[in-house]
Amino acid sequence: MTVFSPLSIGPHTVQPPVVLAPMAGITNAPFRTLCREFSGGKGLFVSEMITTRALVERNEKTMQLIHFDETETPRSIQLYGVDPVTVGKAVRMIVDEDLADHIDLNFGCPVPKVTRKGGGSALPYKRPLLRAILQEAVTNAGDLPVTMKMRKGIDDDHITYLDAGRIAVEEGVTAIALHGRTAAQHYGGTADWDAIARLKEHVPEIPVLGNGDIWCADDALRMMRETGCDGVVVGRGCLGRPWLFGDLVAAFEGTGAAAAPTLREVADTMVRHARLLGEWIGDESRGVIDFRKHVAWYLKGFSVGSEMRKRLAVTSSLEELRAGLDELDLDQPWPAGADGPRGRTSGNNRVVLPDGWLKNPWDCSALSEDAELDTSGG
Repeated sequence: MTVFSPLSIGPHTVQPPVVLAPMAGITNAPFRTLCREFSGGKGLFVSEMITTRALVERNEKTMQLIHFDETETPRSIQLYGVDPVTVGKAVRMIVDEDLADHIDLNFGCPVPKVTRKGGGSALPYKRPLLRAILQEAVTNAGDLPVTMKMRKGIDDDHITYLDAGRIAVEEGVTAIALHGRTAAQHYGGTADWDAIARLKEHVPEIPVLGNGDIWCADDALRMMRETGCDGVVVGRGCLGRPWLFGDLVAAFEGTGAAAAPTLREVADTMVRHARLLGEWIGDESRGVIDFRKHVAWYLKGFSVGSEMRKRLAVTSSLEELRAGLDELDLDQPWPAGADGPRGRTSGNNRVVLPDGWLKNPWDCSALSEDAELDTSGG
């Protein structure tokens, strides 16, 4: 068995070298709790993406999103921003108020509401802007490690990851995670693991983490062997499957086979997930409603029936959710093929960018004045 070294994120040692990818609306405190429980507390679990302007303005929703359970350590928060000054203020706030132990910067999100403002996966194309944001973040972070997550580039004609990686090293970033797709690919096609290997060769000074198409623990081991990366970032593969982090620990430590829960065990996890969401939000019904998006992921591959799936996806109380699940054949074994791709698979989309964004990678004047005015809380 190949033995992989622990991942070092500043003063924090992550063993096995496995990180939960930030996912909007998904990786809130309840979901992180489930993943952490299945892993036995091993790994690094990152918050949802937090908008820097919303954090600085103490937006109510944002302040809830940055809540960490007292058992979470290290506390890892991901920030999104396009204005260096605002990013710097947000990082300083996190340090001064002891809100987190690790800061990750988002330069990988491909969704239009982010890229149309020049943020996420659009931003690294503007090299001076990327450098300025990293300077402000690292300078204001003090002893807190700052990492970044990015994509290969905007599209095949505008590849940025090698330049961005070199800028990150020069500005003191602690580690880089690369999703092996362009923004134009969104989540379609196959992730380019060769790009992860190239980035590792290009920036040997700091850890490089690979992201993309890790659907089971064996995929994570294979990515590390094939690319030489220092760790893996797992996103869509754990949707409706928080026990994947237990599988990853077992695989890296060579201690057991992957979990294959029965539908009964899956149902129990679903109810616990919904209950945790209700406790976190402070309202059971709102928690169950928020949980609805997870139903199809949890039930993937099981014999449930379209009508029951629809019914479970509109429940609004724990009692209603539990009652519906109890009508199923809960002795069903884990379905063959349920470990495969899940979540969004769309690809080859046009990337929505600010006007004139691609004219010159050194000209940052195309950034709109309201790019940092989003107070949605991420």
